Amino acid sequence: MTAIKTLAGLAICAAGLAACTMDTASDGGSAAAAPSVQEQACLAGVSNQTNNGEVTVLSNEFSEANSLVMIGVGPDRAPWRCLVSNDGVVAEISSATDEGAL
Repeated sequence: MTAIKTLAGLAICAAGLAACTMDTASDGGSAAAAPSVQEQACLAGVSNQTNNGEVTVLSNEFSEANSLVMIGVGPDRAPWRCLVSNDGVVAEISSATDEGAL
């Protein structure tokens, strides 16, 4: 009887482990971490300023005063610069494109 209980317990454990899946990105890499407070604020701010919901974080440079978050907009990921405090208050948003060359 003990062997049956042990076997049943092992079967339940195996079924539980089989149900676990690893969340990965579509390119086969690991899943990206959730955006930070600063990144979320910049994504929202740039999306509002450009009236474009297709925004993505390109880079993030931490600083004690204000962090710099680069946001890509649209299918071409046009670069936008966002200065944001470490608690998520946006100080400045500007295009990083050389508009004189357009």
